[in-house]
This record gives sequence, C-alpha cells and structure tokens, in this order.
Amino acid sequence: MRTVPRTRFPRHRAAGFTLLELIVVVVIAAAVLGLVVPRFGAVLPGVELKGAARDVATALRYARGRAIATRNEVAVVIDVDARSYRVEGAGEEREHQFARHVDVRLRTGRSELRGDSAGAITFFPDGSSTGGRVTLGSGERRFVVDVQWLTGKVSILDE
Repeated sequence: MRTVPRTRFPRHRAAGFTLLELIVVVVIAAAVLGLVVPRFGAVLPGVELKGAARDVATALRYARGRAIATRNEVAVVIDVDARSYRVEGAGEEREHQFARHVDVRLRTGRSELRGDSAGAITFFPDGSSTGGRVTLGSGERRFVVDVQWLTGKVSILDE
C-alpha cells in the first residue's frame, strides 16, 4: 500500500474574488453606466415629458398648500413663449424651464392672463382656485395637468 505524503497547507483555493477582480468589475460597470444613462433622455422622450408634467403638478399642489397655510393667494404663472413657470406669492419666485422639445399650452380664465403669452392659475386660502389646464406635449404624446376650480384638486391625465 502506498501512502500519499501530507503537506502542511491544503492545496484547495478559497472561494471568492480578489480585490483586483472586484475593482475591475466596478470600473467596467461605471463605464457602461456612464455611456448608457445619458442616452435615456433621447431614447425615451416620454419619460422626460411625464417628468415635466409631474413637476408642474407638484408646483401647483405646492401653491395650493401655501395658499391654505399662509391664508394668501398664491399663483403659478406659466409663460408659454418663454417655456417657463414660477410660483408667485409663496415667498420664493424661482423660474423653472421646460425642455426645448416640450410643447406647452395653457388654458386659464381671461382674468388670469398676464400679457400675450403668459397666464396664471391662482389658489385661494380656502383651497379653491381659478382653475385651468396645462397641456405638455412632445410628438404624438400629451400629458394634461388639470386644476379643478372649485376644489383646487390637481390631476395628471395621459392623452
């Protein structure tokens, strides 16, 4: 009978990855994400359009909440030609821009018109509003942000 000599250290390799292997994988993943993520805006214009609709709805809901909290009128002014909107009467009047490819249309009351290309949707301390509709489109896709005049409820409709 033959005996196999024993060694002090076992020859089997521990399961797992080396630090170098992990670093290489992380660098490759970062490079791929760096190339793929910026292209999503061009590949999926509907995502950016829906994001714009959500941003406008958020601004309108914020204006309604501020009107109730401060007991003052707060308006969201939308300038169709400048492709921008801002909240007036809430203590901050930062202007927000729409993307170049987003078509903006506003329907509001005649008393809410502010010049040739701008208009507002105003919220009152009781939560009601002047009502209105902001339509955002790109190509065939359209989203409508609707504000009910009696309740001030803001909703997004996919057309």
